[in-house]
Amino acid sequence: MNTTTTPSTADRCRLLLKSWRNNLKLSHRESSQLAGELINLDKQIDRLMKRSFRIAIFGRVGVGKSSLANALINEKVFDTDVAHGCTRYIQSALWNEPIKNINRVELIDTPGIDEISAEGRARLAARVALQADIVLLVLDSDITTVEIDAIESLSKNGKPIMIVLNQCDQWTPSERDELISSISNRLPMEAKFLDIQAISAAPRTARVLADGRVRSHPTHPKIKPLRKALKSLLTCHGELLLALNSLKQADQFFQSLQHLRLRKNKAEAQGLIGRFAAMKASGVAANPLILLDLAGGLAFDTALVMQLCKVYEIQVSGSKAKELIRTLSGYNALLGGVQIFIQLLLGALRQFLLFASPFTGGVALAPTAPVAIAQAALAIHTTKLTGRLAAKELLTGNHLKGAQPRALLRRLADCDPQVKRLLIFWPKQLTIDPQATKALLP
Repeated sequence: MNTTTTPSTADRCRLLLKSWRNNLKLSHRESSQLAGELINLDKQIDRLMKRSFRIAIFGRVGVGKSSLANALINEKVFDTDVAHGCTRYIQSALWNEPIKNINRVELIDTPGIDEISAEGRARLAARVALQADIVLLVLDSDITTVEIDAIESLSKNGKPIMIVLNQCDQWTPSERDELISSISNRLPMEAKFLDIQAISAAPRTARVLADGRVRSHPTHPKIKPLRKALKSLLTCHGELLLALNSLKQADQFFQSLQHLRLRKNKAEAQGLIGRFAAMKASGVAANPLILLDLAGGLAFDTALVMQLCKVYEIQVSGSKAKELIRTLSGYNALLGGVQIFIQLLLGALRQFLLFASPFTGGVALAPTAPVAIAQAALAIHTTKLTGRLAAKELLTGNHLKGAQPRALLRRLADCDPQVKRLLIFWPKQLTIDPQATKALLP
């Protein structure tokens, strides 16, 4: 008897993402303009296939990021200096801890975030978020504005965070507890749920020399709780976190691609919408039958969407175009009930005037011209609205049912409670900022 096993969510992510990447159609211009993002995406997908996990260590200068990395590796790989600021660029090393379903874990040490400008910190946070699957944000005292900004930047990029309070050998247990409570109270709302791991990556103890002088000497790192928490997290969720981060990066690339297509083709789309609006207005104004007005309007809208798909170099079948038209109609009442009501009202008025013309010696025909102009104006408005909404749909990719990363993330979150919990930092990535896209629409 044959038995089949259901693939895990991480396996499904791998298969779906690989299929999406293989079917991604890019023009030479798009491949050239998005070359950097495409390279990063392919590297992330390669790490996903090889189950290679990345942990970034992030924080202000002098908080002990390099010391923490050395303590985790149990070897002095990263440079440390009492003068602070030794890490000037991103460095990495392997963490040789056996983790179930993860073949490789890499630790990334980053420069101090308070050594660079606010804009530079945001860029660094975005780059770290892109390159890592989880971030250890290291503190050495109460949380500062710089660190709060870092948390907000990382969470905006959908990055899971673990907060680490280093140098805890400096305080008594009661002082440490008060400090942890203060940090928790000051965390941004989106990070209130985070636990804080208290450690000492490079503790020192005082020793009295024979001549009476007192000197401090290094002792063994005290990071056992953090090591245990990291191993537990990676064992339970590491493979899935890696898969979700890959999908998130694919979604970022897809949004960049759609923005590029909208920018590149905005003028052409505007001309196309204008031509369709003129044709639709002429047809509505000249045609006396209401049903033909509505049928013709739907035909024009469907043809417009098909042509917009060609302009934006997106493959959408006829059935998908019709489905898109129905979706667009539901977004705005003017394209639904209000439009039909106005068209029926204007059409009925025009037909009544035409019917009454023999009894009035043709006088009743005079008002039909303004009615036809009103219908034409409505046709122009609805065509332009259809064009803008269609362009927005093409940007968001909602017409591609389950085919693009954003839809895959939503579907996984809907069917898997574990995914939903792990996506707590991701909601902002699953929505479109209307202000950011307004300038891209025709």
